[in-house]
Amino acid sequence: MMTDERWNAIVNCDAAYDGQFYYGVTTTGIFCRPSCKSRSPLPGHVRLFESAADALADRFRPCKRCKPDGMRLPDEEWAAAIKEVIEARYQEPLTLPVLAELMHVSPYHMHRTFKRMTGESPAARLSRTRITAAKQLLRTSALPVREIAAQVGFPNAAHFATVFQKAEGCSPTAYRQQQ
Repeated sequence: MMTDERWNAIVNCDAAYDGQFYYGVTTTGIFCRPSCKSRSPLPGHVRLFESAADALADRFRPCKRCKPDGMRLPDEEWAAAIKEVIEARYQEPLTLPVLAELMHVSPYHMHRTFKRMTGESPAARLSRTRITAAKQLLRTSALPVREIAAQVGFPNAAHFATVFQKAEGCSPTAYRQQQ
């Protein structure tokens, strides 16, 4: 049960509470020790566990930053978890630092490990995911290109058109006309 004392331990990264409980963040599927230096989650996204085993049993992954109970997620599974976050949240303004914060690791380490495991950078994966979603919308909707750009997470239509042209060899409008 979330008490003010436990919430304060999470927000203040209080190591005195390590081992007394663990917390999981439902939006990322990751669990941490109270002393974890990651960004404080929203209270509504937190689940508490009495042990790391309880968090694992509830399908939460151990944080790579604080490594609760010394556990570490294998790099292959971690790369797959990053892909899942990208595919679920591609419409949001995901940057490398934001993605790294969601995964509880440094941007440099995440970029290096993800690229080693998948052969592409997180940014390339994000762009590819957005282009795939845009192609689907271009084929199946009559939305203007600028609205499609916004729906798939591009900050403006000009940037979207440039990225789309580079990836597909034609403009979004030309792609739509070919379909």
